Amino acid sequence: MGKKVLISQVHNLIETYCTGCFINRHFRKEYGKLYAHSYCIQQCTVGEQLKELGKQLS
Repeated sequence: MGKKVLISQVHNLIETYCTGCFINRHFRKEYGKLYAHSYCIQQCTVGEQLKELGKQLS
């Protein structure tokens, strides 16, 4: 896959699922930005997809 296609997929995932995410907003409010970010990276299924696309980019 080309880099433009991968970047487009990353952008679409973030715009579709991450923008306005209720779970992220809740965790940021209750536990802080670091906790919310680590949840998104380690446990969220969208975060896992983003990691895979990131591996393909590098």
